[in-house]
Amino acid sequence: MTDTPFAAPTPTLLPIHQSDARFPVRRIYCVGRNYAEHAREMGHDPNREPPFFFTKPGDAATVSGRSLPFPPQTQNLHHEAELVVAIGGCGTDISPAEAEGLIWGYGAGNDLTRRDIQAKAKEMRRPWDMAKGFDHSAIIGALHAKDSLGDMTHGAIRATVNGDIRQSADLSEMIWPVDAVVAYLSRLVTLQPGDLVMTGTPAGVGQIKPGDTCAVEIEGLSPAVVSFR
Repeated sequence: MTDTPFAAPTPTLLPIHQSDARFPVRRIYCVGRNYAEHAREMGHDPNREPPFFFTKPGDAATVSGRSLPFPPQTQNLHHEAELVVAIGGCGTDISPAEAEGLIWGYGAGNDLTRRDIQAKAKEMRRPWDMAKGFDHSAIIGALHAKDSLGDMTHGAIRATVNGDIRQSADLSEMIWPVDAVVAYLSRLVTLQPGDLVMTGTPAGVGQIKPGDTCAVEIEGLSPAVVSFR
């Protein structure tokens, strides 16, 4: 047995509301166009599409409250307010009724997007990983254990920039609710403890500039806040 040339990286650890424990992040799965009005504002028909997914690296997860350097190679950084589902069980090819058994908890999240890079990639029919999976591209508020929450099928979700409301909707407006999203995703990959599922954003996505502070707030959850310098 040979020694490795460097120490194995430690997983990103997210805070848990009212606990000293931390949630280790494994993978981040993101759902595209899961609110009808957002699908329409991006030029798509929400009535014709099953859920689709893209990913962010686990270490893209960034705790709320940080002041970050503005991401490189973009002139059009967008906020996307999202409900985050924290997976605490293992499952593959499960039904929506079984999905609840895999869910550990929930959080508020911001799926930051370099929209100009994404638009160029779409135009050239290339992958848009670098539009979504860059450093610090998933701002996550403190996670809440599901047992401490009510039914997360409804509740206000909004994003503000410098205090001005940009996105405002209700979780009940999701095209595919959480249990359906988790079940569908489990047909594509084996879900494992530590996985996060970002469940899509409502209409109103927009630009964040250097000097701005963006907050994502979801009823009953800790906010996901980030500022850029």
